Amino acid sequence: MEYQCFTLEITDAIAHLRLNRPDKYNSMIPGFWEELPAAINDISDNAKARVIVLSAEGKHFCSGMDISVFMQSGLQEPDNNREFAAEAFRRHLKILQDTFSALENARQPVLAAIQGGAIGGAVDLITACDCRYASADAFVCVQETAIGMTADVGTFPRLAKIIPEGWARQISYTAERLPADKAKEIGLFNKVFESHEALLAGVMEIAARIAAHSPLAVAGCKRMINYARDHSTADALDYVAVWNAGMLSTDDIKESYIAKTEKRAPNYEELRPVKKSL
Repeated sequence: MEYQCFTLEITDAIAHLRLNRPDKYNSMIPGFWEELPAAINDISDNAKARVIVLSAEGKHFCSGMDISVFMQSGLQEPDNNREFAAEAFRRHLKILQDTFSALENARQPVLAAIQGGAIGGAVDLITACDCRYASADAFVCVQETAIGMTADVGTFPRLAKIIPEGWARQISYTAERLPADKAKEIGLFNKVFESHEALLAGVMEIAARIAAHSPLAVAGCKRMINYARDHSTADALDYVAVWNAGMLSTDDIKESYIAKTEKRAPNYEELRPVKKSL
């Protein structure tokens, strides 16, 4: 697939998806909303990698939603058609929300490498990723509040489950910039690196460590963490028991111990592609 908004490289079981419109601060134009889920779903469904790294070219990670997306929303209808426009707008929003849910639903972990600003819709984007890493100049901003709207593509269901609720409320109500050091302190960023180059090198090293493990075990970890976030402890315990009863790979466990004994890297089976049709 040819991408307008991204470049994609897959090397050593790591898929590196990079936003590549630095002259426009990687704003989310209409093509972005089609290309991102298509790329992520293809990698996930066809088991093309064991981990996904999401980064960006240029000074800023992403400046958020492009104005052209708002113009396509259908809200510019006459007042007498307001209810019909609102119904269509809700459907439009669901499509946008599903774009970021693709990151959360991917079988592979998604690591975000953030430099400069992650603004507006970019906060929705990074909160749907598994882990977030940043350069020292990075900042996040729930910009929607400052332009008279409530963020609606994924920030609020996820942000308050990543950072303390009080901080989620403050940065949302004020639309203030949250700098990298503070974002790390409150748990939004896993680690802060000194430079853009150090950031990417560091994230790729973490990705390589993930890719060295059993893809089935890692996929199980991601599924369990997502499930536990949204369910009770009792439900999550029951779910992981059912999961392992059906999907625990004794071959992967055996291979882990044999590889350690033989002082070599383990050889694990890949995830199977997902069949989309009968």
